[in-house]
Amino acid sequence: MPEVEPKKSETIPSLHNPLNMGSVVDSSSVHFCVWAPNASQVDLVGDFNDWKGASYPMKRSDDGKWRLSIPEAKPDQCYQYELTFEGKTFRKNDPYAKRIEPKRLLSVIFQSEYKWKYPDFDMPSFNELVIYELHVGTFAPKKKNKPGTFADVVHRLSYLKNLGVTAIELMPPCEFPSERSWGYNVTNPFAVEESYGGAEALKILVDEAHAHGIAVILDIVYNHFGPADLDLWQFDGWNQNDKGGIYFYNDWRSSTPWGENRPDYGRGEVRQFIRDNALMWFEDYHVDGLRLDSTIFMRDVNGNSYSADTEIPDAWSLMQWVNNEVAQHFPGKIMIAEDLACNNWVTEESGAGGAGFHAQWDAAFVHPIRTCVSCIQDEDRNMGAVAGALTNMHNNDPCARIVYTESHDEVANGSSRIPSEVSPDDAAGYHAQKRSILGGGLTLTARGIPMLFEGQEFLEDGWFQDDVPVDWEKASTHRGIRLFYQNLISLRLNRSNQTRGFTGSGLNVFHLNHQDKVIAFHRFHSGGRGDDVIMVANLGHQSFENYTVGSPCEGEWQVRINSDWEGYSQQFGDIQHPVQASTTSPEPCDGQPHRMTFSLAPYSMLIFSQEQLK
Repeated sequence: MPEVEPKKSETIPSLHNPLNMGSVVDSSSVHFCVWAPNASQVDLVGDFNDWKGASYPMKRSDDGKWRLSIPEAKPDQCYQYELTFEGKTFRKNDPYAKRIEPKRLLSVIFQSEYKWKYPDFDMPSFNELVIYELHVGTFAPKKKNKPGTFADVVHRLSYLKNLGVTAIELMPPCEFPSERSWGYNVTNPFAVEESYGGAEALKILVDEAHAHGIAVILDIVYNHFGPADLDLWQFDGWNQNDKGGIYFYNDWRSSTPWGENRPDYGRGEVRQFIRDNALMWFEDYHVDGLRLDSTIFMRDVNGNSYSADTEIPDAWSLMQWVNNEVAQHFPGKIMIAEDLACNNWVTEESGAGGAGFHAQWDAAFVHPIRTCVSCIQDEDRNMGAVAGALTNMHNNDPCARIVYTESHDEVANGSSRIPSEVSPDDAAGYHAQKRSILGGGLTLTARGIPMLFEGQEFLEDGWFQDDVPVDWEKASTHRGIRLFYQNLISLRLNRSNQTRGFTGSGLNVFHLNHQDKVIAFHRFHSGGRGDDVIMVANLGHQSFENYTVGSPCEGEWQVRINSDWEGYSQQFGDIQHPVQASTTSPEPCDGQPHRMTFSLAPYSMLIFSQEQLK
């Protein structure tokens, strides 16, 4: 057996991989490093030695890491580690592998050749984010009976830009078993799913999205790994209690809803592994943000908002570390938690003891709004809950929450898209159309960062499944609904300089009519013409010829959106003479100094603002 001496690496450690873990290529060699503290021997096997075991023994250091440099190894060759523990020898893929060969499921020596076209993209400020969540496999597949790819998403970027969204959020793009999955059963956290196109295709998507002015956010899973086809499981052979070994808790803290596979957030090498993974997406893939899946199951064994008996303090400190690292090295990027416990500490600064996320998905918005728009009887709509959903805020920061009525979780797992929730037998009917866009309207006018789910803008119905593609024929069939969302997003982002208030933090629900199910609120940034916005929503079946609400300013208020407009749907238009403008009267109303009167259609919304003075 030839002795192969470790060769000193010529590479400069990257920000996301300061220890040069995995396979790292330089001009003369490929340098390998793997953490396997309990193995008695580790050998490299691969295309470079015809997969002959014990021919390339690695050298162990005191920290439990094994290293070796191989001059004859080349990019794109496959390899694995052959580990021996207590007399048993087995092969494992590299935990830091950035590519997995899809047919043989082997680690690949990866060296990117991609040249960035738009390396200096500045993502929109948080108050100008409108997020569009999508699943790569179902969003826009071109091939029948095959999952969609990153290239298919690139093909639809012009559509998304025209719709007006400023960020896309991709459901997890990391390697998972088989070709189809939601993506939350991650097997190789550093590798990009090959059925989607792989690493270079993801970079092209990010680059092209940036060319369209669209930021890219990735959904990442650290609350568990696997559970199936998981090389990390008992990686070097060692375990306790027949559990996961060095990468996982081996006691009661291992238990998750997805198996006994919670990472050991207290072990330094695992913390480094997760930190390195998070920073890789920013450094190597130029993404603009991460959304961490189910952080509540990172910080608590049972997913409790707070329980001293089941909390995991190591997870909290790990989230702080990761968020601090991102803030330091990638300022302006966004870190989002899916915590769903309305816990202000999740989005509190780490210096004050918080987890340090910029924003969190807001259960206090999605649940009351979905309930309100989908319940059958008008009398069951809780207008106080609607007002609470609109006004809720974390840490006195309007951008510290993500607001939505549809997401991959909300339109599956026993629930459907809102049109199907409203009218299971007539998801394209009057009530389904009216009340689904009311939900979208409240989302895009509320305080917070709004998010849509793929196809929501053209009444996609049913429920989300990873093998059922989005029905793009509906984009044409319901082009009017799509226009509604396009117009509303334009107002949200103040693209006509008439509705600046939607980008501000000011919100005052000044009119709450429980009996007739009407709510009116004032959005503002600094206030004044072109800034102040009034939103009126009728969540009941009754129409009104002369409905009166208060007004914060006198003068004429122009209607910017009337959701009952027949241009949005031929089923709309119950009011024969839709209001175009309303001029205030000097009498006080609703605690406001003036009042305004207008017609109001059933299940409809009106948005008013004033022209700027010239």
